[in-house]
Amino acid sequence: MLPNLQRWYSSGAYFDYKGHGIFYKKTDSRKKETIVLIHGFPTASYDYAPIWVTLAKKYNLITLDMLGYGFSAKPKDHTYTIVEQADILESLLKKEKIKTYHVLSHDYGVSVAQELVARQLGKRQPVRSVCFLNGGLYPEFHKPLLIQKLMLTKLGPLLARFFTKKKLRASFDAIFGKRKATETEMDEFWHLVQYNDGILIAPKMLRYLIERRQHRERWVNGTENASIPVLMINGPLDPISGAHLAKAFAERNPRAQVVSLPGVGHYPQVEAPEKVAHAYLKFLS
Repeated sequence: MLPNLQRWYSSGAYFDYKGHGIFYKKTDSRKKETIVLIHGFPTASYDYAPIWVTLAKKYNLITLDMLGYGFSAKPKDHTYTIVEQADILESLLKKEKIKTYHVLSHDYGVSVAQELVARQLGKRQPVRSVCFLNGGLYPEFHKPLLIQKLMLTKLGPLLARFFTKKKLRASFDAIFGKRKATETEMDEFWHLVQYNDGILIAPKMLRYLIERRQHRERWVNGTENASIPVLMINGPLDPISGAHLAKAFAERNPRAQVVSLPGVGHYPQVEAPEKVAHAYLKFLS
């Protein structure tokens, strides 16, 4: 394991969720407000390492590798759902006695955040604000890569077996902006993806694309009717959920704030961590 990834892992811990070991990491600044950071597909909570220290100066932080991701359990005979991932996150927050929190989410995690927000409509509100990085808030504007579409077919298990770091690099080059992932970052991404044979369950994980359509009304209505502050920080060069999705979001959520980062693609927190941290802290303040 590469040094930075090893340090991230060593500073985390595990908790049990229905017999599955879930990796999580936190700071211990209980006197500060809490931010929950929710990662995307196909990587893990380590995606937030570039902004972790900056955010931790002012906020208590907690994050986890969702079931099937990163260092968490990756059961092969399991039906993975966004709803269960939200349940797992709420279980962790209950264990840590965190009652109110802000949410920062990316990609797959955007849908988990939408589920959390939808759960609190008309009820007591544990989520105090939500920030969306690039992700499929509206399935009709989300444009998955060809390999993602193919993974959802009967060819998925076969494609997963022959998926390599070189192919992951090609996919990431296509969705990053002007600043491409470094070789070290690609080594880290690949380690997280293939850890504990995780690449083999990729077709199962990608069923979230179907879930987004199934839960579209619930999740979109929850986002658009939320009474909490909402921010989108968007990398416009992202072909999956870039400028086209940000435009649709701004039109449908006039009360929300939208920050576009020129030259940035699908992974704003990795490509432009200083700009993301600055925009997010300004929003929270």
